[in-house]
Amino acid sequence: MTATIIIPKNADQKLEPESQPELENTPEIQPESAPQKVISLEHFLVKPADRMEWVDGNLVEKTGMTFKHSLAQSKLSTSWRNYQNSSGQGGEVLTEILCRTNKQGRRPDVAYITPELLPPSGNFTAFYQSFPLIAEVASPEDSGEELFAKAQEYLESGCLEVWLLFPEARLIFVNAGKNWLLFNADEVASTQNVLSGFSVAVSELLA
Repeated sequence: MTATIIIPKNADQKLEPESQPELENTPEIQPESAPQKVISLEHFLVKPADRMEWVDGNLVEKTGMTFKHSLAQSKLSTSWRNYQNSSGQGGEVLTEILCRTNKQGRRPDVAYITPELLPPSGNFTAFYQSFPLIAEVASPEDSGEELFAKAQEYLESGCLEVWLLFPEARLIFVNAGKNWLLFNADEVASTQNVLSGFSVAVSELLA
């Protein structure tokens, strides 16, 4: 660091300024960061932040949305909703609505709630368990291991069927509580336990 010496106008210009001691390079002292406020799951479920999930005590923002991810989410939610109406099974199809699992506060990409589980008020901030039918769409930032672990978490928390969509690979995995079923791009994926009778071509959904 260079020291700048200012000499007053009325000072004797012939006088040499006193030599300045060299300053050693010392690390800059950083202020201690404020401790992060811990938010309980109960508090988060009452006043949830937009696009946030509660994972192991931390607020995690849902990111990584791409065109293919958004398109697959939109197509599946529309397909489920149209079939729910045409089949007369009732209930509601929701996107990214908060639900409580046995461990976390999650926002599934797409979910279907049966009519008997709909609250009388028709409105809620967070559902008290996993939705009966849930779909998650893989984004480039997601790992397969994390998605399958999340699916298992849903199944252990009241969910009856989970769909995992992989737009890039054009694959759909479905689990109705036992084994995983794989549907390839040239096959037709169908529900197993919930929203009975629904089916859709993988190539149509993940075009």
